[in-house]
Parts: sequence; C-alpha cells; structure tokens
Amino acid sequence: MTATLSADARSAAAQPGLPRQIPAQHEAPPSMIERVTVIMDCFDRPHTRRSLEQISQFTGLPRSTAYRILEQLIRLRWLQRSTSGYRLGPRALGLGGREIGHDALRAAAAPVLHDLALRTCLVVHLAVLDGPEVYYLDKVGGRTAIDVPSRVGGRAPASCTALGKAMLACLTPERIDADYSGGLTRRTPRSITDGAALHHQLGRIRGGAGVAYDHGECFPSIGCVAAPVRGPDGPLGAISLVGGADAALQRLAPALVQAVRTVSGELHGYLRPEK
Repeated sequence: MTATLSADARSAAAQPGLPRQIPAQHEAPPSMIERVTVIMDCFDRPHTRRSLEQISQFTGLPRSTAYRILEQLIRLRWLQRSTSGYRLGPRALGLGGREIGHDALRAAAAPVLHDLALRTCLVVHLAVLDGPEVYYLDKVGGRTAIDVPSRVGGRAPASCTALGKAMLACLTPERIDADYSGGLTRRTPRSITDGAALHHQLGRIRGGAGVAYDHGECFPSIGCVAAPVRGPDGPLGAISLVGGADAALQRLAPALVQAVRTVSGELHGYLRPEK
C-alpha cells in the first residue's frame, strides 16, 4: 500500500534544518515503536539539537503526541532537553554515537595536550563525564606518565578528581543529586564523601572560572588542577595537569584555562546547532 506524504512531512522535508539523508516521512506511523524510531532518526549526529516543532514536522506526529513521547525518552535517558532543544541522551550515546563525539574531542585536544605537557613537564589528562564517573580519553606525559596510576580507558569517581569536579560544576545541583543518589565513593582519606561538602566545593569552582583541584583525593600522592571544555549544553570534557598531592598548582590555572578555550574553539564548527 502506498502512503501519501502528510502536509507537515512535506514541509519538514524542505527544511534545511532537518536531516537530509533520512527519507521524508509518510503519515504518522501507527505503532509506538515506529513513532519512537522516527523521532530518534531526527538526531543524525551526537550533538544534533532539534526543537519540538522540527521533530513534529519531520515525523508527521502531532506536537502533543511528539511531546509525550519525548518526555518518556528523556525520563529513560535516551534523550536530553536543553535551552537549545532536544539532543541525544547518555543512553543513546552509549550505544556507539558517543565514540564519534569522543573522536572529535580527542582530535581537537591532541595538539593542546602535547603542548601543555612540553611546557609544564607534567602529565596531562583528557576525560569526559559518564554519570558519576570520569572516563579517561587520553594521557600525555612521556616517561613520567608511567608514575601516574591512571590509564586511557580507565575510570574514576568524578567527585574524587579535579577533572570530575570541573565538569560537575557545569551541571545543575538536581542533576548531581540524581547521579549521586547512591552516595559518594571514598578513594582516599581526603575524598569528599558528604553531598553538602561536594555542593559547597562545586559552588567555589563555579565562582573561580571553573578551575578545580584535587589534593590526594583520588590517589594519595597525586594532585591535579583541571578545567572543563564547555559546549552549548554543558561540559564536553575536561583537561587536567598532574603534580604532587601538595603541589602549588594554582600557577598553572591560567595556561589550563586558555588550553580548554582553544579546544572549545576548535570544536565550535562540529558542535554548531543546525538552523
């Protein structure tokens, strides 16, 4: 049976802001699985953002129907909502799309990481936030890197690391409470284990250009200073410099802030919202 294009779908197919490689939709699909599928098809890149109006027009679904399905997808973490529209959530990105974004972040950060390592003679980390943990994407530092007990592909509690706290400070208190509803992890005697203490420290980070510190909170002999790589909807990652647990790392903060700004600038074209 041949279906005809709905008026909304014809309008959507002509809009440059909607996915061009996806065929124009027919009448709104009858089953819930098909409706969810056509909604997810609207998000053709990891950082694509769509408005409710765009989603309704592309899928042929009434706005009210699309909104109800979107709310369920947000609750189940398949999608997220921000001031600039809807985007893929952590559950969808975890199926493989996240790696596309990670590759772009690694590529943009690589020369900056190597430059920082050469200028400071310290180990440099690049990491992303994955729920209550940080996930290490890169580690640069030559022979000195072997003395730092982190590894690419490894994880650590975000609340115990400068990298994690720099990114957590970009999130709302409600999001942080949800991610840590099961409590905070203690890695060393210096680790933060109280939610109120974590919120207090994150407030200070927000008031200090986003720069975060870790003095032996994740590894007893390690100290770090970190700053977030910011995107339009929150932290894309963070970069840190590693020293001793009691090292005076404040002097490195200006160079680190400039470094993350450079990476954010390199990613601007990749992350630019569709019009």
